[in-house]
Amino acid sequence: MTTASQKRTENRPSHQAMQLLAIGMGLLMTVIAWMVDVPCAIAQDNTVNYTLTELHYRDFSNQNLAGTSFAGADLRGASFRGASLQGSILTKAAFFEADLTGANLSETLADRVIFDGANLTNAIFTDAIANRSRFFDATITGADFSGALLDTYQISLMCQRAEGVNPFTGVSTRDSLGCR
Repeated sequence: MTTASQKRTENRPSHQAMQLLAIGMGLLMTVIAWMVDVPCAIAQDNTVNYTLTELHYRDFSNQNLAGTSFAGADLRGASFRGASLQGSILTKAAFFEADLTGANLSETLADRVIFDGANLTNAIFTDAIANRSRFFDATITGADFSGALLDTYQISLMCQRAEGVNPFTGVSTRDSLGCR
């Protein structure tokens, strides 16, 4: 007579099988990344690292911050009007009520970022990775999200208020989000 515990272990894959599966998945992800030509991060000279800093209400307007790291930074109320953040790392940053009007956020790694109440008017967010990021009450008029990776729920919320055309790219916000 077999016990429930024995049945669970009989149906469980071996440790060796799990290791082979993990190696196979890693190789598969590497091949896929190579095939779709995923851009890789490139180290740049003369960039400031703002990781885990408190930068409340700081003015970064019209600055070239391409490739800079703001990972985990608290940027509540900061101004990035017209700034270039292209290729920057924004992971887990808080842009609560920040002004990103006309900012270039293309190709940023912006996963798990809080953009609640932020002004993204005419911002360029193309090809950004922004999964698990929040845009509650953010102004997105004229923002271009073409090619950006966003959560379906956030897209559905943004489509309810999406309007305008980005003056730099000529793409409508609704089209860039794939709104119906």
